[in-house]
Amino acid sequence: YAPRGARFHLALVGKGITFDSGGLDLKPADGMYTMKCDMAGAASVLATVAAIAQLGLRIRVTVWAAMAENMPSGHAGRPSDVLTMFGGTTVENGNTDAEGRLVLADALAKCATETPDLVIDVATLTGACMVALGLNVAGLMARDDETADMVLDAAEAAGESFWQLPIPEDASPKLDSEVADFKSTGDRYGGALTAAAFLSRFVPEEIPWAHLDIAGPAFNSASAHDYTPTGGTGMSVRTLIALAHSRAN
Repeated sequence: YAPRGARFHLALVGKGITFDSGGLDLKPADGMYTMKCDMAGAASVLATVAAIAQLGLRIRVTVWAAMAENMPSGHAGRPSDVLTMFGGTTVENGNTDAEGRLVLADALAKCATETPDLVIDVATLTGACMVALGLNVAGLMARDDETADMVLDAAEAAGESFWQLPIPEDASPKLDSEVADFKSTGDRYGGALTAAAFLSRFVPEEIPWAHLDIAGPAFNSASAHDYTPTGGTGMSVRTLIALAHSRAN
């Protein structure tokens, strides 16, 4: 979406795993049942750009939907595989059920070649974020407070619940690998933070970037919550529209 006269370029990247079985690192049956919602990030960014276009906001928006299905098969990726990402970086696959960060990383690296003014990725990324924040609050991680505050201000205006989490320096060594540039996963502690540290390596530091982990509030499996229905909630769409409105000229 590139209306005439738009000066600010917003890039939105969404995780679009259409079904996530976990791959060879198979999920338990109970944990697999709602994994049709693992494409919520991609759905959110696509809904956002559609709404921005309907509103006629004067802001350039590029959407990258990182789509795949994660299933076991004779051709499935294996834990310990070394993958070559867009741009040539090599990554040791620590767990096939951490597939979301791999598709996001490629999309982030690709979108960064356009040098947008702001990159935001949206993903149902980690169970660790759900453990930390529950089912009704999404995680926000960014490299700088200015970018984080921009998202938090938009979320407050939109009535969506986000909580800022850090990307600590000690998360990065957990990704060290002996066979690749780095690994895709760390240890069991602070998994949401390690995932953000991994993704940050695919966006140049000079480009403002924020990561939204919507794993908890993206899908109401049991009942409706507040103004969101049972099922998919569209978490982050309102925030992203509010942010785009604030950046439009």
